[in-house]
Amino acid sequence: MKANNLKIIKTKAQYEDALERFNQVFHAKSGTPESDEADLLALLIKDYEEKHFIIEAPDPLEAIKYRMEKEGLSNKDLAKILGFKSRVTDIFNGHRKLNLAMVRNLHEHLHISLESLIKEY
Repeated sequence: MKANNLKIIKTKAQYEDALERFNQVFHAKSGTPESDEADLLALLIKDYEEKHFIIEAPDPLEAIKYRMEKEGLSNKDLAKILGFKSRVTDIFNGHRKLNLAMVRNLHEHLHISLESLIKEY
């Protein structure tokens, strides 16, 4: 698969071939035809993956727990973001849903995507 033969990837076999070729030309010296081929392959592979390997946004509670774990935050830290410790408990126990102010605060302070935070749970 040379740069002048590159086409949109439409099948799994083409995808696997593109990955194999990308691994061969990945470390090519900048400015060489192989480097240009690697750049084009990366775009084609990314396009195929975005269409065929769709990852759903996590549910809001899982996103919050993940971010807390990653940042080493406690429920007390989350309470500072949300305003009240009882809200944290209520949210994690399913007794309370996130409101708009909470979503905004979580997005701003923990950098959780809005798409995840507004998802039904």
